[in-house]
Amino acid sequence: MNPFTRPSTLGLIATICTANFVAADVPSEKAAVATLPPMGEHALWVPDRLAQHSVLFDGDSGEVLAVLDSPSLITPKTPLFLPSRNEIYSVDIAYSRGTRGERVDYVSVYDATTLGFKHEIVFPTRSGSSNTSQHYAELIGERFVGVFNQFPNTSVSIIDLLEQKFVEEIIITGCAGIYPIDAHRFASLCGDGSTLVVELDEAGHQKRITRGPKFFDVVEDAVTMSAGRRGLRWTFISFAGQVHTVDFSGPTPVVEAAWSLVDEASKMDGWRPGGLQFVALHSTSNRLFVVMHQGGDGSHKDAGPEIWVWDLSTHERIGRFDSPNMTAAFLAPMMGVDESSFTRNVLNWILPSEGVHTIAVTQDDNPLLFVRHGTLGVVGVLDSSTGDSLRTLTEAGLAGPTLRVP
Repeated sequence: MNPFTRPSTLGLIATICTANFVAADVPSEKAAVATLPPMGEHALWVPDRLAQHSVLFDGDSGEVLAVLDSPSLITPKTPLFLPSRNEIYSVDIAYSRGTRGERVDYVSVYDATTLGFKHEIVFPTRSGSSNTSQHYAELIGERFVGVFNQFPNTSVSIIDLLEQKFVEEIIITGCAGIYPIDAHRFASLCGDGSTLVVELDEAGHQKRITRGPKFFDVVEDAVTMSAGRRGLRWTFISFAGQVHTVDFSGPTPVVEAAWSLVDEASKMDGWRPGGLQFVALHSTSNRLFVVMHQGGDGSHKDAGPEIWVWDLSTHERIGRFDSPNMTAAFLAPMMGVDESSFTRNVLNWILPSEGVHTIAVTQDDNPLLFVRHGTLGVVGVLDSSTGDSLRTLTEAGLAGPTLRVP
């Protein structure tokens, strides 16, 4: 017999001993179910358009708390959190053959403690998706979810969370987006420079539609869908930096006097707002944060090297921060470079800073400002009062233009 085809007795003993030794030293695995802590004031959803999911972060520790899949969309709509029901809602679509076949649109409902799937609510195949998907899915009070549709015309699907059913599709021709006002009303931006207010009855059916006055010129200086909310007011920013606030507290919208983010000197230097989700508003302090860059007509999607801060009461600029170097923040963890090290400071100095496209601010008494570049898989965490960089959220996926503070 060929000696190379039959192991020796000594070899068998050695193999068995080795196997026993390895088995004895490897701890056995035990199944466990993790639970989410209560959603804190500094929690943050970070959608990833390439990985097709949203990551939930603790902004204080930088830890990943959860991941929620939402495939088949251009950009996942950020999940919605309802504390009173302790539930998370994700507006999803699916195709019967993966990337083709019959399509179904539905709201997935998850337990906010275990992230366990509870049920889904199917609604007609209408929901839209875009580069940012901002204001494409919103909670309207504590009972309804509104979903913005783009085909065959613009409309909003109303989903009843209490009854777990689709209620009605409300046509909003020529308008786009959902801007919640109260438990039964939401606004939408319209192509004639006005807003449309939709009022629902107790069951979620259309009760009344009111058209507000025109407040911007869609040709000369349009506003974008990026906006900030303060109670029953929404603040919109135009391409050239005009600030338009609409008060929805009354039966019809009231437009407040417009004012400019940029003075004559700043205009001469080419400063203007821009990015993808470039407006954030801290309600209690009345502070408005806007990503700013130097550019001209057509540059409204460019990342900004600075974030400016205004007092909405006085219209005075009260802060001006440099955007953190997101390229360095993205590469440092891959290189094993500690965030507070000298090497990291060198990276900040030698690597070009691309600016940021997206910002979001928490609504507590010590707010954090989150910043993001649309093609870099990291999120910066800043002190909203000083602009100082506090930490980096490094497992934010591959790319994406939006953020949401739950």
